Amino acid sequence: MIIRPEQPADAAAIRRVLEAAFPGPAEAGLVEDLRADGDIAIALVVEDGADIVGHVTFSPMAAPFRALGLGPVAVAPARQGAGIGASLIREGLAAAGAAGWQGVFVLGDPAYYRRFGFDPALASGFTSPYAGPHLMALALGVPLPVTTGQVDYAPAFGRLG
Repeated sequence: MIIRPEQPADAAAIRRVLEAAFPGPAEAGLVEDLRADGDIAIALVVEDGADIVGHVTFSPMAAPFRALGLGPVAVAPARQGAGIGASLIREGLAAAGAAGWQGVFVLGDPAYYRRFGFDPALASGFTSPYAGPHLMALALGVPLPVTTGQVDYAPAFGRLG
């Protein structure tokens, strides 16, 4: 099993993983829209033999510092619970830090994302359509340069049904 950057030839397999991992096609469409809009900074897959079994996307955000939005992250249902999603997130966060991104936001379950260092309190000073207890932030390497301001996900997120 290896983690590597997604390649154009992976698109159909990525779509299958996303459609299997989520209750509908919205997340698969979101990833395709982000890709088409040029709004993917980091996209990784987990390859097991010839199969893609996991995927994560990080997209640039409009923010008062260099920030990414994490998500969606998906793992094939038969492979969930084996640490694949966590490995994708950790690898993506390491790549984001190495590329000079200053912070990452995620909208999700605090019980899950806190283990990676995400904190709802760190996001609480930011204005966003997604503001609330499920919006979390993580500083990469150093404290965030500011702790207030407007943050917006890539436009494709606003088109989610």
